[in-house]
Amino acid sequence: MQFLLAFVVAGPLVGAVAALLPAPPGLKGKSSEQAVLRHGVTVTGAILAAAIVLAVGFDHDAPSRFQATTDISWIQALNVRIHLGIDGISLPLLLMTALLFFLCALYSYFKLPAGPSAKAFVALLLVLESGTLATFAVLDLLLFFLAFEMVLIPMYFLIARWGGAQRQAAAWKFILYTLLGSVVMLLGLLLIGLNSGTFDMVALASDNGRELSHTTQVLAVLAIGIGLAVKTPMWPLHSWLPDAHTAAPTVGSVLLAGVLLKMGTYGFVRILLPATPDGMATFAPYLGAFAAVGIVYGSLACLALARKGNKGDLKRLIAYSSVGHMGFVLLGIASMTPTGVNGALFANVAHGLITGLLFFLVGALKDRYGTADLDTLAGATGAALYGRAPRFGALLAFAAIASLGLPGLAGFWGEMLALFGAFDPAEGLSRPAFLTYMSIGAFGTLLTAAYLLIVVRRVCMGDPKAARESAAAPVVLADIQRYEYAAWTPLVALTLLAGLWPAVLLGLTDPAVQKLLAGGNS
Repeated sequence: MQFLLAFVVAGPLVGAVAALLPAPPGLKGKSSEQAVLRHGVTVTGAILAAAIVLAVGFDHDAPSRFQATTDISWIQALNVRIHLGIDGISLPLLLMTALLFFLCALYSYFKLPAGPSAKAFVALLLVLESGTLATFAVLDLLLFFLAFEMVLIPMYFLIARWGGAQRQAAAWKFILYTLLGSVVMLLGLLLIGLNSGTFDMVALASDNGRELSHTTQVLAVLAIGIGLAVKTPMWPLHSWLPDAHTAAPTVGSVLLAGVLLKMGTYGFVRILLPATPDGMATFAPYLGAFAAVGIVYGSLACLALARKGNKGDLKRLIAYSSVGHMGFVLLGIASMTPTGVNGALFANVAHGLITGLLFFLVGALKDRYGTADLDTLAGATGAALYGRAPRFGALLAFAAIASLGLPGLAGFWGEMLALFGAFDPAEGLSRPAFLTYMSIGAFGTLLTAAYLLIVVRRVCMGDPKAARESAAAPVVLADIQRYEYAAWTPLVALTLLAGLWPAVLLGLTDPAVQKLLAGGNS
């Protein structure tokens, strides 16, 4: 188990180095480009297989205990250790990350985005995978920071070199926002580590902030929270996200929404809730307020983009929807209750599956039409997707309905539990304030349903007038291809599984959350 977790974290780095080497003659296939793309599929597939074996070997009777742990001294002067481990909180995120990277590598094998080099693309993808997996596996504050920063450079280049229009500006905006947030976050992590005498996250969680003064906790939460909020992204620190998603290649958008955003909310749960509970209690009402505003703001922005004549980009619309969905995650965390935090973790996974599928679909739609402009997709060239490509249209409608939180699908449970957490927040928090946030969040679910149903109606059914005008010369549109079935079917299946059998995920997270909020005492 120790070896498997170390392999899951470090394996992609070894694969990235190997991707830059010349392919052996017998493995080149038709071209060197095909060989390196096949290498990417093989490495990410091996990592996914190792993660699945890790999950099978995980002791499901003790999900609150860290398992597959490695603890080696690294920098003795600072008491920094190479400390790895997984529990019921991190295991689902680790599995989802490994799955999404494998599906992105598989999709890229058949549909490589236009860019300078397949070798560089695969190497960057594998470095990005190593950084994200390490973020969910490390148990040392400084290692967490290093893993957190490790993803920035590969994602920057994926956007800047393989992206679409305005990719340079979007890439710079992405890295400047996240780097500035990370600088402030590092100060907060050092403040906790130096004042408590340890950077070990397990020890900090067990101590539950007893070694840190109230002022230290407040300053630490403020500093670390800013860095995590930028990555989440929390309103009003979200403005880098729509540009990055719009410009990124399809797999870049899938990974940005499905994995990278989860690193911010995971930091809130793994570091701030157990290590600085008093500081979190001080800022929880403000975090809840920002979350509630973000839910409504993201939905209103999507409604504006979905309106006819606004030239809304469908990728940009889904990016703004992420601001709203992550608002529910932050609201659950702000409640500081087991119900709310479990809801936040469930919504994290559900958002990764559903929004990852949505970005896959919109990317494929853009490849077919050459645009993601909603007016164009709903007009003469894209009317009635149900009639032009029925399976594609049905799958897009399924993903949209899952995203709006239909009961029986994965998106429902996380949002519901987050609202329940806000209904009865932790002791010491203002219940009237959180009831207000809950009401705003509930209203946000109605807005979410409104804009997603508008998108389905316009793209899948088309504008009736434009459809009649284009009937004489219908646009031929390819339906779902085999490689697309292979990349998208696991996301559909898991969305159904999590929606119909939520205990699979909640059975892992709840004991770990209970222990985390109790300071490691239960």
